[in-house]
Amino acid sequence: MKDIKRLIDCTKSDFLSMNAKELKESIFKSEGRVIMAQHLVMAGPGILKGITNAEVLAAFGADMIMLNTYHVDGKHENPGMLGLDVQGLKALINRPVGIYLGCPKKGEEKIDSHGPLATEENIIGCMEEGANFIILGGNPGAGTTINNIIESTKLAKSVVGDRALIFSGKWEDGITEKVLGDPLAERDAKDIIKELIDAGTDVIDLPAPGSRHGITVEMIRELIEFTHRYKPGTLAMSFLNSSVEGADTDTIRYVALKMKETGADIHTIGDGGFSGCAHPENVMQLSVSIRGKRFTYKRMAGNNR
Repeated sequence: MKDIKRLIDCTKSDFLSMNAKELKESIFKSEGRVIMAQHLVMAGPGILKGITNAEVLAAFGADMIMLNTYHVDGKHENPGMLGLDVQGLKALINRPVGIYLGCPKKGEEKIDSHGPLATEENIIGCMEEGANFIILGGNPGAGTTINNIIESTKLAKSVVGDRALIFSGKWEDGITEKVLGDPLAERDAKDIIKELIDAGTDVIDLPAPGSRHGITVEMIRELIEFTHRYKPGTLAMSFLNSSVEGADTDTIRYVALKMKETGADIHTIGDGGFSGCAHPENVMQLSVSIRGKRFTYKRMAGNNR
């Protein structure tokens, strides 16, 4: 039987041989110390000339990279990728890479003004490009509802099966419908989590206390405990965004400790800095606050083995 290492200990050789099930177990074994960072591909070429933001994020301590507004249809330039596709990027950073897809309203599957949508064609494209995971949600202003996300999760599971991890939830765009964990939401968040898990998601996505207004540690902690109990093995992600990722390192430290208190398995920092990613020093601060300098420096320096 293959011995699965903790993701925080994994390097290039481990990631190259790891399937989706093993990636999920590797995250679980890391006991809430996995860091993900988001790259908004369509924001432009990036913060450093000739280097993708994803490479910068990986260099500053991210274990996993999420690409937002990355198109797999071949009709867009994806400026932030500097000519790379997913496989090419993975070869440079040696980390799991995933793609964010918006969940369309029924009848609006062709509208992608807020980024690529979770259509069957796009999901297949993600698999063909070698994505390790797909994240389903709704970019700000898209008007995505929980029902849209549930239906997109069912579709993604039917296409992906066990070849990649599926993340789904609602952590932003709380205008049309409140985010998961918001006490003003009309629907019970636990019922929503049940539906998402039953639809096939591997990871429930939730807002980070301290970055989304009105969200507290107690609210998110209760939902993550429910997630872990409802179907053991299901993971939870806490998402630091709302442009708080562009704050100072003291703020990141404060929010990070709140995120850890929730019991989340993955801690993600958004893309709301400049030129499509969080400030690199904030990614490093998130990592240091969640798991200390030892694992942060190890990820920064020892990934090519």
